[in-house]
Amino acid sequence: MKLPRLPLLLAAFLPLLPARARAQAGYLIPPAEAQDPPAALRLRDLEAAAAASGWDQLRRPVHDAAIQAYVHNRFVAAEAWYNIFMWSNVFTVGGDRNFEGWKRAIMAYGVAYPAVGSLPSPGPEPLGTLLSADFQAWILGHPAFSEEFFSNLKPVDRLPAVLAILERLYRRSPEKFERYSSLAIAIALVYDVPPPPFWPHIQVNASELARRLPDPEVTYDRLIHEDELRHTYFRIGQLRAEELKFVVDTAAPPAELDWSEQHVTCGLDEFEEAYKMIAYRRDRASSEAGMYWSGGPYTLANILQNGGICIDQAYFASEAGKARGVPTLLFGGEGQDGRHAWFGYLDSSHHWKLDAGRYDEQRLVTGIAYDPQTWRQISDHELQFLSERFHALPSFQQSRVQQVFAQDFLGEGNPAAAARAARAAVNYERRNSDGWELLLLADKELKVPAAEQEGVMREAALAFAPRYPDLVMAYVNRICTSLRARGETSLANYEEQGLARRLLGDRSDLAVSQAATILIRSISSQPLGDQIATYNSILAQYGHGAGTAFFDQIVKGFAEHLAAANQKAQARLAVERARDALEVQPGTQIAMEVDALLTKLQD
Repeated sequence: MKLPRLPLLLAAFLPLLPARARAQAGYLIPPAEAQDPPAALRLRDLEAAAAASGWDQLRRPVHDAAIQAYVHNRFVAAEAWYNIFMWSNVFTVGGDRNFEGWKRAIMAYGVAYPAVGSLPSPGPEPLGTLLSADFQAWILGHPAFSEEFFSNLKPVDRLPAVLAILERLYRRSPEKFERYSSLAIAIALVYDVPPPPFWPHIQVNASELARRLPDPEVTYDRLIHEDELRHTYFRIGQLRAEELKFVVDTAAPPAELDWSEQHVTCGLDEFEEAYKMIAYRRDRASSEAGMYWSGGPYTLANILQNGGICIDQAYFASEAGKARGVPTLLFGGEGQDGRHAWFGYLDSSHHWKLDAGRYDEQRLVTGIAYDPQTWRQISDHELQFLSERFHALPSFQQSRVQQVFAQDFLGEGNPAAAARAARAAVNYERRNSDGWELLLLADKELKVPAAEQEGVMREAALAFAPRYPDLVMAYVNRICTSLRARGETSLANYEEQGLARRLLGDRSDLAVSQAATILIRSISSQPLGDQIATYNSILAQYGHGAGTAFFDQIVKGFAEHLAAANQKAQARLAVERARDALEVQPGTQIAMEVDALLTKLQD
């Protein structure tokens, strides 16, 4: 498992700008003034100067003020000045140049599905032209808005659309925008691109459910209206954008959400009951064709009337939660005998309950949900961070300031200062994964010996153990890669196999992923006989009772690899051995898939 690319704060637009901003002749921010956040008078002066000669000429003076504050340990002031620098970059970059970086980002993230990949490039006009002068002034005068906006912004966010949506929502009522700015940010970051074809799930046809988000204004007005009437289970103005994006990503149209409020009456403390409102259709679960909805329009009312399988129960409950202003997630996962769907929601204690409808007897180890901002799978540690409200913690706020400046120093060609700031970031908050990544990048720039870099990776792995095993696994695998590059192959193999054994207890899904890594390496570097021996060893160590995930990640791929090598007899033997090791029970979903694979492998 590889760590995702670091979502650098500036990556959405700064790569397209000169590395160093040009100073405006004559514009000066005195060093003493930089020790405090910019005063209202200074902000008005900056706005006037920008109106006269453009924001591009102000970028370096504002940046220098931020650095002045940072080096004097005036971190609140440093963040405030830096946010203005960030906005000056946003206001300055041309739409077409920003588009080039955005296209690279969606390709790197693997989310260039047709509806997104075909979006046209905007013109060369600076993005600041999308925002009125009064809204720009409002933004600069509200540092909390800037902090929340930039801490949530990602390279795959289509910035022209994000800014245009924010402007439209601000224009509806500046007074309400101030109270509901987090909601506006969430809508802008989710509604900037059309949703993917697999949303909200693939077990319903597009003819029965239009995969379309509402107009931003419709969602914004509806949630504010319901909040003002006290119909929502949370006060919308008290949730952060990172939570509200799981409210605004509604697949059901507004009329159905209103219907849901009338017909789904479970309170927040027992909202799992919404899942159980849908009668389970065992007749549909007994065949592959029955897994897909065929009951007419996929409305909440139709699902309630006709009943459904687990995916319909999860969809119904998650949409009913969003109707009430409750952040919800729809999960799919693999169990012992097949696949299952359930949902998660933010409960009355502001903790995420991530297992509503996830039954113990199905022996599910983890689930897959999607982030509606990026349309990528949410990783295990991201779910855990959500549950802990990690980004709202004071320790993270302090850590993030250090992280931002570490990134800036790295971009300015000062890896030594970047390393110091990144170290401060992880000292403030050990769970700041971006801070660790910046520290490693700085060390690489400084040409720190590989063994010392491995030491930082071990330190990071320790920081995330045992609560975030996916991050631990990622760092250990990177250590193993580094060890192999140094010729320490035996030690790398020992660490890799030991990690898989440690994960086998509570996180057998990650153990399977680690075993798949070992098998892939064998396929790429060993003769066929040794590959089969490695497969059999993995089957013996990790296969017993492992279920669907093992079948998907290990058995199918290896059997198809053998078949492609003209070894169909060996491929069938590999599947039969897996049937025994996985303890596949007749009549289950996994049994049907094993039989289908064996049929495919017939001569």
